[in-house]
Amino acid sequence: MNQRINKHPIIDIPLRQKIKFFYNGKEFFGFEGETIASALHAAGITKLSESIKHHRPRGFYCAIGNCSSCFMRVDGKPNVKTCVEPLRENMVVENQEGRGSII
Repeated sequence: MNQRINKHPIIDIPLRQKIKFFYNGKEFFGFEGETIASALHAAGITKLSESIKHHRPRGFYCAIGNCSSCFMRVDGKPNVKTCVEPLRENMVVENQEGRGSII
């Protein structure tokens, strides 16, 4: 499922390099210059984390790094704000349980 805008009547959307990344062990593709959260959202993944106390799903909320709705483990590092973290080739993104432990 692709939820990206590819053609717009007013805004020019430039061609970007397609890059591979891994989410919970599965291979996905995104585009250079987009954030992890936007690449996941475009792939149909809308649950990025869950509330610690009640385990309610959390998704793409503020998109400016002010909340904690998008915390995930990225390349082994916990509590990465995926709404502002740029996607990189071959990065490993995983759901994080609880507050995220430091390895």
